[in-house]
Parts: sequence; C-alpha cells; structure tokens
Amino acid sequence: MGPGAAVALVFVGCCSNVVSLELLVRQFPGCGNIVTFAQFLFIALEGFVFETNFGRKKPAIPVRNYVIMVTMFFTVSVINNYALNFNIAMPLHMIFRSGSLIANMILGIIILKKRYSASKYLSIALVSAGIFICTIVSAKQVNVANEGSEEESFYAFVRWLIGIGMLTFALLMSARMGIFQETLYKQYGKHSKEALFYNHCLPLPGFLLLSTDIYSHCLYFSQSTPTVVPVVGVTVPIMWLYLLINVVTQYVCIRGVFILTTECASLTVTLVVTLRKFLSLIFSIMYFQNPFTGWHWVGTGVVFLGTLLYTEVWSSVRAALRGPDGKEKKTH
Repeated sequence: MGPGAAVALVFVGCCSNVVSLELLVRQFPGCGNIVTFAQFLFIALEGFVFETNFGRKKPAIPVRNYVIMVTMFFTVSVINNYALNFNIAMPLHMIFRSGSLIANMILGIIILKKRYSASKYLSIALVSAGIFICTIVSAKQVNVANEGSEEESFYAFVRWLIGIGMLTFALLMSARMGIFQETLYKQYGKHSKEALFYNHCLPLPGFLLLSTDIYSHCLYFSQSTPTVVPVVGVTVPIMWLYLLINVVTQYVCIRGVFILTTECASLTVTLVVTLRKFLSLIFSIMYFQNPFTGWHWVGTGVVFLGTLLYTEVWSSVRAALRGPDGKEKKTH
C-alpha cells in the first residue's frame, strides 16, 4: 500500500473515530479505559491471526525493542483517553494533541541533533501560539462553567490543570516514540503490521491494573438504551454499538498511521495526523455544537497556518507559478 492510500485511511478512519469517541464520552466521560482496552484487544486479535499466523511467525525486530515501544505506546494511549475525565473538552483535546508537531521537532533537535530552516521554526512557533490561545480561552470556560462555590470552582480548575499536564506528558512521550520507531526501521527494515500487532498485544496484561474501572463501565454500557443494528437487524445497547464503531475506525486509522511511518519520515507523519485533527475539530464543533469562541477560531487558524507553513505550500505554489523561466534565470 502506497503513502496516498495510507493518508486516505488516516483521514477516513481517524475522523470517524473522533465522532464515535465523542458519542461515548458525552454519555460516560470516564469511559477512556474501556475504550482503550477494546481498541488494543481488537487490533491484537487481528494481528495474532493474520500477521503472526497464530504465533508461528517470528518477529523481524527483536521483542526487547517492542517492549520499549509498547511501554511508551500504552502510556500515551491510556493517558490521552483518561485525560477526558479531567474537565478537558473534546475540541481542546484535539487542538492540544495537534502540538505533536512541536514535540516531534524539539525532541528531533535534542535526540537526533537535527537542524531545521527558519521557516520551520516559525511554523512551530505559530502552532505553539495557536494551542496556547485555545488553552487559555478553555481555562476561562472551565471557571465560568463552575460558578458554584469558590471551592468547587477551584477544584474544577485544578482537575483541568491535571488534565492539561497529562496531555502535555502524552504529547512528548508520543513524539519520543515516533523517533524511536524511525531509528528501529532504519536498523531492521520496515515492518508496519508487525509493529502494529506487538504494540497492541504486549500491553494487554497492563489493563489488569484498570480492570475494576473497565468492568464497571461494561455494566454501564449494558444498561444503555437498546438500538437495532442496521443491516444485521440485531438489538444491542447503543453504547456497545458506539464502542464497536470506535474500535473498527481506530483500527483503520492506526493501520494508516503505521503504514505511513514505514513510507515517510516521522515529521511528515506528524503533519498528516495534525491536518487530520484539524478536520476532526471542525466537524466536532459543527456537528456536536461544542462551545467554540472567536478566540478559539483565531487559535485554530494560527495552528493551521503554522502547519501549512511547515509543509512549504507557499514556496511550492510560487515555484509552480514561476514555471521553467524562473529556473532558467537561476542558472545564469
């Protein structure tokens, strides 16, 4: 599968996934753990059957390397989903995670000793500024929404700050994982399906730590309103249907991301994912009528502008408009 098809998988799968996640979170804000577990279990079972041939196929990359990657991947997934339980609105959740471009670049400079052009640094500054604007405005909304006693308002704000801290940590850990993957693929070759399987299979025992929370949400989901599944005609509680849609779309999304990591550099992958998040954000605001002020639009616009600047869209357009004559002038 080429990069174009992988990008299509990312956009279709991830955007659909955000919609199903919002439908779940609106009913049960603390359902992050059961969602993460269901996603990991589905992808692990699919990989066990089709990738490892029921465990008979040996991994091309040593398992010890996957253990390191899995520790980071499991931590990022659990923290990102659990942060929704700390007064983090879905639009802010998406905007904040778009900061992966900054985190990837900072860690690339520190770990890989990479150097970038001035336009790249400017684009990262714009993305950072956009996220900062949206975060500050959302902080004010948390205070307004909790206008009870001063103590209640302070408690809600502290919970929100913990949520922001969790998202920041997950952002840096995710960028570190991307760089680790890139170095692994350079050393052992590209094995996206294998990496997808081990990243989801090895962490499964870790969910035993969250088993009480997962079980309680299973009971909540089973008590939700029954609905008829289209085509099949079976009646199931609606929350289980939302979870199934979320799991399938997450598989499509993450499969696309893993294919991209084998075809492109980690910063290019980050860029595609950032653009996808922007589209998901717009859809979330329009469809779910999430609170979104003028300042939120300013912040989002700045994030998008920074992303476009990073891709050097403007210079590509100028080069296309200049045509062959511009190139000839440079040779004289």
